Amino acid sequence: MKSNLLSNIYNPADLRLLKEEQLTEVAQELRQFIIDVVSVKEGHLGASLGVIELTIALHYVFNTPEDLLVWDVGHQAYGHKILTERREIFHTNRQIGGISGFPKRAESVYDTFGVGHSSTSISAALGMAIASKLKGDLDKQHIAVIGDASIASGMAFEGLNHAGVTDANILVILNDNAIGIDPSVGALKKYLTAVKNGKNPKQNNIIKSLNFDYSGPIDGHDFPTLIKELNRLKKIKGPKFLHIVTTKGKGLQQAEENQVKYHAPGKFDASTGEIHLKSEENLPPKYQDVFGLTILDLAKKNEKIIGITPAMPSGSSLKFMMDELPERAFDVGIAEQHAVTLAAGMATQGMMVYCNIYSTFLQRAYDQLIHDVALQNLPVIFCLDRAGLVGEDGATHHGVFDIAYLRSIPNMIIYAPINEIALQNILYTAQLGLLNHPIAIRYPRGRGVLQNWEVENFGHYEKINIGEGNCLKKGTKTAILSTGAIGNNVIEAINQCPNSDDLAHYDFSFIKPLDINLLNTIFSSFENIITIEDGVKKGGFGSAVLEFAAANNFKNDVKILGIPDEFIEHGSVLQLQQLCEIDVKSLINLFSNGVK
Repeated sequence: MKSNLLSNIYNPADLRLLKEEQLTEVAQELRQFIIDVVSVKEGHLGASLGVIELTIALHYVFNTPEDLLVWDVGHQAYGHKILTERREIFHTNRQIGGISGFPKRAESVYDTFGVGHSSTSISAALGMAIASKLKGDLDKQHIAVIGDASIASGMAFEGLNHAGVTDANILVILNDNAIGIDPSVGALKKYLTAVKNGKNPKQNNIIKSLNFDYSGPIDGHDFPTLIKELNRLKKIKGPKFLHIVTTKGKGLQQAEENQVKYHAPGKFDASTGEIHLKSEENLPPKYQDVFGLTILDLAKKNEKIIGITPAMPSGSSLKFMMDELPERAFDVGIAEQHAVTLAAGMATQGMMVYCNIYSTFLQRAYDQLIHDVALQNLPVIFCLDRAGLVGEDGATHHGVFDIAYLRSIPNMIIYAPINEIALQNILYTAQLGLLNHPIAIRYPRGRGVLQNWEVENFGHYEKINIGEGNCLKKGTKTAILSTGAIGNNVIEAINQCPNSDDLAHYDFSFIKPLDINLLNTIFSSFENIITIEDGVKKGGFGSAVLEFAAANNFKNDVKILGIPDEFIEHGSVLQLQQLCEIDVKSLINLFSNGVK
């Protein structure tokens, strides 16, 4: 009977009791365990399958958790979690109340640093290594595992630049698989390809030039080679760099062959790898596709339109434009700061630049947003995909801060479309050359609300008047002010309320500038006012409405609904909306019982 080694491994101490030749069997079992769970529960697949041997080797050679292991981004950390006391609860991964899909310090002593955004591992591990040295602990090991897409980011280079002039005991492992979520891009990727192919002269090594002890490239799936090299490096002091070559999705044929789709494939057949296709008949479009198809259509008619995304061509649907108009659509890699300032530079030359960045990732380019765009009042068009609660990716990925962090910036226009038509029309309006200011257009992850959007509305553009709000429904007692797609929850809730005649509903798609005339009318007509947003309540849309009320001496009762002052964890969007009491059922209860 075949043994099951994995079932006897609770933590790395158990792993280290095995003979080296048994590790291949552990790798097979660990791969299958991840495939079995993710096929049913969903999550990130390809990245973890690609580093199974590396994960096992690291925990086998190093004395974790005393030796500190830092994963970059964390998409690839499923094997790590399973080997570090979470195998029995791994099925709760990314589920509400379950373990996080990313390393998280509060979850385990083996998760030495919380991650979710890329390119932080080298700086974090270097900080740990310097701290260890200052405390006199010269034997502790500090390992950062970073991918070839992540290492191209500016922050990773900042960490390398500093580490190279220290004698800190740090090992940087480059997991080179030529892909992040989409294929890696840029000159560094070409350099690494040349190194792997033996076409780069030894004296032309970038990493050695930065004072690292460089070794590799070696096969990241070969246990004997990996373990021998890790044991050798463990004895060397100072900054070290190991270049390993792996295959994303290793061990599942479909995941190896279609690495983009199997990054996070949804539910699939664990034995065949075939993805369970969901019927897309009679479904509204994804907001990202509304963006992608609209910008392509507009760009065909307006040669000044440019599209930019930092490493998210598939996720943002800019890929439509990249495929048809490659000379005007750019994937700049994991480089949000560069993306924003690149857009600013293009805008100075009269180009109409749509800079598509997930809301959570624009946080990484806040200085560039202020210093390079808003301060110079350049009309860059920021398209903030994944705004609001994004679901199972959790606290690192929710786009709930953008309204608050954008609203304080002078010159910035902020618009949140309530549906697909509004998104299409603001994208059209933004390229008419009439704004004279930067604009941020925020829209959610997932599907819209209009089943026949493309058939009935695509290409029929209407100009939007900047700063205008709309009355969606008249009422007599309470005014509900919503911004963005969360307004559809309000519409549905009002339709189910027995006292719907009492409820007025206003759509404030423009958060900045606010429609002051409409607000004057509302505050003069209603005693009770409710604001609702899928962003943080502190400093958000509701705060803007309260600021208006205070400035104009209105004393109305105002209730603010939104994301509370805490980091919201992972779960489905509906579950998290319920937690924040902005789901349809919670709104029905609030509206039906009177607002106080």
